Amino acid sequence: MRLNTLPLRWVEEDGSHPADRESWFARIPAVRQLLEGRLEFGALTVFVGENGAGKSTIVEALAAAYGLNPEGGTHNARYATLASESPLDGHLQLARGAGSSRKGVFLRAETMHAHFGYLEEIEGGPPGAAGRYNYQSHGESFLDFIEARARIPGLWVFDEPESALSFASSLRLLAHMSELAAAGSQVILSTHSPILAAVPGADIYELGEWGMRTSTYDDLEMVDSWRRFMAAPERYLRHLE
Repeated sequence: MRLNTLPLRWVEEDGSHPADRESWFARIPAVRQLLEGRLEFGALTVFVGENGAGKSTIVEALAAAYGLNPEGGTHNARYATLASESPLDGHLQLARGAGSSRKGVFLRAETMHAHFGYLEEIEGGPPGAAGRYNYQSHGESFLDFIEARARIPGLWVFDEPESALSFASSLRLLAHMSELAAAGSQVILSTHSPILAAVPGADIYELGEWGMRTSTYDDLEMVDSWRRFMAAPERYLRHLE
């Protein structure tokens, strides 16, 4: 029998430390569904949904429960600024693959500037490899950070990275995610981007008021909305007049 060597096999609620169902995060339908079942992972997993659907809450909790810094960085990152993540990670238990890497990287777009500052501090400031990040554009620094660490095996978690990226840069990140998975790492992504959600071979979950459901790329509400807008933007823009 072939062993599952992915860093993260599945996640479920920790029965010894159950979440209060009246807490704010447990009231989110997708989070409630996660707490009441088990979610299994393949090499590539994508979460999509509207703002407030629980994408970031879930991926932040997965990263923290795995042992990554909830504010972002590699498994070696040791810093903290202002905590903004939920306490969901403390109510989860994970199953790891046999013999899998314990390493990983968490890229959280909203806190990466602080992480780059941390890297600059521990390296002693620019012009070193770490110090250069805060002197590049957001997208350039984001992609350079990934490319410099692409050989780190393990779990790679991305939380809405598209905020830093142009169309071309999004395609570069999509290629990097595919390469990471092909090399044996595992990728978990939350996104609003129809480009990133198209990463080949991914298990896609659409989050909303219904909770969490599997979907194909073409059936995603996000993809349908973007296609409709690109086909006839005037239908949407006239409502702004």
